[in-house]
Order: sequence, then C-alpha cells, then structure tokens
Amino acid sequence: MDAIQDFNTLGSIRTTKYGETFEGFKKGEDNKEPLSPMAQLLHEPGSNMYIICFIGLKTKIRPDVIKENLVNTFVKNHRFSSLQVRDKGKGSMKWIPTHVNIDDHVIIAEVDPNIKSPDKFVENYILNLSRSGIESTKPLWDFHLIDVKTSEAEGTCVFRCHHSIGDGMSLTNLLMSCTRKVSDPDSVPTIPGMDKLGAAKVANLWSRLGVFWNTFVALLMFVLTGLFLEDTKSPMKGSKGVEGRPRRFVTRSVSLEDIKFVKRAMNVTFTDVVLGVTQAGMYRYIRERYNDKNMDSPHNMRIRATIPFNLRTTMRINDFTHKDVDSTWGNKIGYSLLPFDIRHKKDPLDYVRHANATMKRKKASLEPLFTYYFTKLFQMLFGTKVTGELTHKVLHKTTLIFSNIPGPRDEITLFGHKVAYLAPSCYGQPYALMINVVSYMDKVMFVMSVDEETIPDPQKLCDAFEESLLNINASA
Repeated sequence: MDAIQDFNTLGSIRTTKYGETFEGFKKGEDNKEPLSPMAQLLHEPGSNMYIICFIGLKTKIRPDVIKENLVNTFVKNHRFSSLQVRDKGKGSMKWIPTHVNIDDHVIIAEVDPNIKSPDKFVENYILNLSRSGIESTKPLWDFHLIDVKTSEAEGTCVFRCHHSIGDGMSLTNLLMSCTRKVSDPDSVPTIPGMDKLGAAKVANLWSRLGVFWNTFVALLMFVLTGLFLEDTKSPMKGSKGVEGRPRRFVTRSVSLEDIKFVKRAMNVTFTDVVLGVTQAGMYRYIRERYNDKNMDSPHNMRIRATIPFNLRTTMRINDFTHKDVDSTWGNKIGYSLLPFDIRHKKDPLDYVRHANATMKRKKASLEPLFTYYFTKLFQMLFGTKVTGELTHKVLHKTTLIFSNIPGPRDEITLFGHKVAYLAPSCYGQPYALMINVVSYMDKVMFVMSVDEETIPDPQKLCDAFEESLLNINASA
C-alpha cells in the first residue's frame, strides 16, 4: 500500500459536474468545447477505432484501490469526464462535462472459480470487448479487472478508450504518470529515448534536396494508392469490412538482449531490428500458408505497412490530468507507407538491412508531417465525411499497421500493483493485422491484433516471429 500514497483518494466516488475536476472549462463560459477535426475524423466509418491496453499484474487486484486512484487521475482529465455529443444541426461534435460514476467505468469480470484455461479465458474476454464499442451516454473509456491467475500474471487489467480521446502517445504518458518505480516509489519510470521518428526532427539527416525528393516520392505513393495502387492479395490482407470484425489479441515475448545484440552487431536501430524480424516472420508465415494449400508463394508481393509517426517535440512523462500539458493531448500523428520485402533471403540479416535502408529514407522525409497537415486541409475543404472515406480507401489498400512503443526500463507499479507486462493495441482499424512492439524491463513483446477470418492461426504467426529472431540473432 505504500506505493499508492502518492495518489490522494477522494471521499466520494461520484464527481461533481463543474469545479476543479474540469480545469479545461472556465466558469461562466459555454462549456461545450468542440472536438478537434482529427478527433471527429476518428468517429467516421472505417476510422472508428478503440485503443486497448491489457496490463498483467504480479499481485492480486484490489478493485477499491484502483477505483479511488482512477478518480484522482483519469477523471481529472476533462477528456475522461466529458461526453462526446454531436450537434444535430451542424453535424460537429463537442465535449460536454458530465457526472462520472466510477462504477460505470470499472468493470469487474465474472470468473468461474473452476475455469480450466485461464489464459484462454482472458484472451476470449478481450476478444469479446472488440465486438462492440462503449455507449455514448458516458465518457468513452472503461477499465476491466480480470482477477484470475494466468501463466504470466496474477491478474489482468484491460484499459479501453475511444481513439478520439487521444493517440497512443497521449495515453501512454497518462498511464505512465499513474505508475511508480518499484525501486523508488516516489519517482515515475524512466522511458528510454525513442528513435527520432518525428518528421520535424529529421530534416538535417540529408541535404534539403534529398529531403524534398524523398517527400515527393512518398506523397506520390499516397496519391497513387488513393487512386489505384493496392497491395497484393495475400494471407495477411484483410477483405472488405475487416474494420467491423472482432479481433483476437495474441502476444509473444522475446529477450530484449537478443534485440540489442543484433542492434550492436549491425550498427542499426532498435526499430530496424524489430522491422527486420517482422518481415522475416511474415515471409515465414505466408510461405507456410501457401505450402498448406500446395501452392508456391508469389515472388514479388507488394506488402506495405502504415507506420504512425509521433509529431510532438517533447515526450516526457508529466501530469496529464490537466486539459493540455505541452500540447500532449490529442491525435498528433502523421503516417508513412513502408514497403516490406517479403522474399526468401539466404542471409537473414538482409531483412534488417532492408529495414534500415528503408527507414533511413523515411526519416529523411517530411511525409508524416505532410500527411498530417494535408488531412487537416482536406477536411477543412471537403468535410469530415469525405475525408474519412478517402482515408479509409488509402489505408485499406495497404496490408498492416506497425507501431514501436518504448516502455519503462524499470519495474513499475500501477496504483500499488506490480506490473508483469504491458500490451497495447487497437481494434476498428481497416487492417487484418496490427503489430505493436513494446519493451518493458528485459523483455520485448510483440502484440498482434488479428482478424481471425484472415489469420485463423495467430499463434503460428507468433512462432514465425520468434523463430525469425533466433535465425537473425544466430547470423549476427
């Protein structure tokens, strides 16, 4: 209990409608703040996504402790204590402060004490969450507590919220601000520096001419994709309507030291290594799927990943209970289309070399910045509905989305509960496959969000990734 003394608890679980809890709204003024254009875009069909993060705990879950601390952290942020209401006349959406009953947002799962497979129960529970969204009659977030021991944790928390509340970086920072180091309960965890993916930070990597050329080629590919350029139909490519189907979430942990060994041996980045492993693993899996049908896999498949790039200049952990600290909140991400090389290679390290060369071009480009501002400009000129349709059209023509998120290097507690693992993901995206890579302590976890109609055997996909890392590590 010592670790949670940093979070002052409130005597009443139900908050008031106005007051200090809603610091983003000034008294005496119209308390209907409009959603940003990007947040409204995330309510359009095909882009209506939810962020989900399941957190394994090393100790038994104490629901009352979690509820009290959520009131003093999440609920103090106006995005977590406001409804998103559409103006029927204008069609736009606004934040409207509301009463928050924490019991409406914290759901305690009913668990059969004689359950035969706890791991499968947790997996299926999260799968069922992806079958639907959250009722718009309350703020669009919830926190599920699954108090059952699995192979990796004593209990599991599942945090879910609508993507319009914030992007992955916003929500990662919010969660991390609610954690403390086990070794120092007064300190927030240390997050290792991410590869400098922000487009605004990469202009000096090449000459201005090189940056201009890379940006021009990248934007041309976006235009061609919107017009006609589509990825090869493969065992990874989702069919029409994939965004509306439930998701199976599977994970596979590997050694962080194995990744670092390849990184040092090849003088590349962490992202290069995990992208290389991803390409090698996807080739291995696709080859096996074609072999099962007694077919040869195509030699020149076009498979591209959509990569989100954080556009913020700062990413430090801070107090995110306020309306907007250092412009942290919102959806401030641009996108790049990254071509994958899904072919047999005699030297497994060639997968990493290809990833390194491709990422160098992407980092020496303003593609994420341009896609972000072009989307906003297009939305201003043609409206949210048309922009949503175009965005879905472009993204659905690629195969997957890939994200690399650095996690704490220290062991942490969440509201006094020691954390065993962190596994963020999404559902509602127009892809059959989403891959999130997150590091925590001495482990790296690949988190897969899959459409089972397209990928019916996601554990085989995880096996392919793990075997590919072993081969790359041996070659290095």
